[in-house]
Amino acid sequence: MTQLKRRDFLRAVGATAGAGTLFATMGALGLAPTAAAAARQAPFQAPRAGDFTLTGRSAAEVVVLGGGIAGLTTAYELGKAGYACTVLEARERTGGRNFTVRGGDTTVDLYGNRQTARFSEGQYMNAGPARIAQWMITLDYCRELGVPVEVFTNVNADAYLFNQSAGMTRPMRYRTAKADMFGYVSELLAKATDSGALDKALTTDDRDRLVEFLKDYGDLGDSLDYTGSSRRGYSVYPGAAGTPGVEYGDLPTASEIFATGVGRYFAFEFEFDQAMLMFQPVGGMDRIPHALTQAVGAHKIRTGCAVSGITDRAGGVTVAYTQGGRARTIDADYCVAAMPPNLLAKVPHNLGTGVQSALEAITPSSAGKIGLEYSSRWWETDHHIYGGITETDLDVTHIWHPSHGFHGERGVIIGYYNTGAAADSYAALSPAAREKRAVEAGVRIYGDAYRTELASSFSHHWRQFPYQEAAWHTTPDGPDAPRYKPLNEPTGHVYFAGDWLSHLDAWQHGAFASARKAVTALHQRVLNSRA
Repeated sequence: MTQLKRRDFLRAVGATAGAGTLFATMGALGLAPTAAAAARQAPFQAPRAGDFTLTGRSAAEVVVLGGGIAGLTTAYELGKAGYACTVLEARERTGGRNFTVRGGDTTVDLYGNRQTARFSEGQYMNAGPARIAQWMITLDYCRELGVPVEVFTNVNADAYLFNQSAGMTRPMRYRTAKADMFGYVSELLAKATDSGALDKALTTDDRDRLVEFLKDYGDLGDSLDYTGSSRRGYSVYPGAAGTPGVEYGDLPTASEIFATGVGRYFAFEFEFDQAMLMFQPVGGMDRIPHALTQAVGAHKIRTGCAVSGITDRAGGVTVAYTQGGRARTIDADYCVAAMPPNLLAKVPHNLGTGVQSALEAITPSSAGKIGLEYSSRWWETDHHIYGGITETDLDVTHIWHPSHGFHGERGVIIGYYNTGAAADSYAALSPAAREKRAVEAGVRIYGDAYRTELASSFSHHWRQFPYQEAAWHTTPDGPDAPRYKPLNEPTGHVYFAGDWLSHLDAWQHGAFASARKAVTALHQRVLNSRA
């Protein structure tokens, strides 16, 4: 076979049989890596109906447990090849922890607190995931599903830092704290370098280059002293001729700025999953599960279905569930369990002690948010803050300014995004008490407008949310540890998927990646075994 004829043959295979068959054919001809190498190197290949065309095989029936991102993605990707997928979701909506609260939405938590959101038209809060890094698979799905995105401002130089426990009596702009911290650290390192303290580690040229860098990085003078600069910001902004602006005064000493602890807030900028630019879907994070639900087909998703049993059989799997108070069962060739592991561990099954102990080893974490809708966007007009996060050591922890709707009439601030014990302490309160406590904290930073302009609020705590009971999960020793092998491989006809089986738990990226892994393994098994 000549090279030209072989190319024509492969083109014909690809056109008629799809990427999966084409890749297999190339491997047989020695033109592609082995299957083992491909698994390590090849990008995700979505199943296609054409993968079955030349094999005489057919797609299987799959029941997916959980209509969150991992479950929906599993059904979506398998659906491309013609699998008959049925998704069982315990709640009356899809999305799992991807939950955008809008006016009229009602929740009842495990304490019995009932809330109905009173947000005005166009206002919302993302109670779960709210930001997407630009390298994440999540953006690939937004593109594929036609979900428009916009920038999420994760870092804003004009947001505030406030460490009350360190003696701060008023908030400090992020830019000011950063300028002072970088300035003093640069001064100390530059002087140490200049005095010869690093002679053993650096050449003379290295020292000169480092000092020049530090002078620019910390905005130091030739004396290598940090004396402040315009990087700290202005109490009076520069304007027309005759108005040069007034730089912030009251420069703290190095000891004072170190004592505030503000430097610890800068580290997240360097985290791979937090660095700008970050994004959000236009109109709310739930645009993603809405698009996935539509792509899967709403008729394939059964809501209000709480799983009550999983039985692996010789020829498939049987799942028991309740819907509308009635006990039901569904049989399928395969099952992909994409429920939260803390809840999956409570479901009776015959999958063995290895599966059960692995599920029980994964522990749920706490997190909560409160959305505060204001009748005006006073943080923009009074504080000149457009998006970004104010960091504090108060129990509200993080305060988020909205990254959309700029110059609009109203807006929703996330008045706290806290975790662990702080989140649990708020969860134990009534919704009214949560609002009161959160507003009192915010007044210390922003002033009276934080209270007087408030129109409504809605709070959400994941550990107390039915059929979820976790904000995310801690997987001791990581998802690749031997104890989780029963979850990373199929047990009989049952596969597992979820962000908790990824190295990016709590991110939708992890859910997408885990679902792809399960889909790939299941599809390859069907191709190899189903006649």
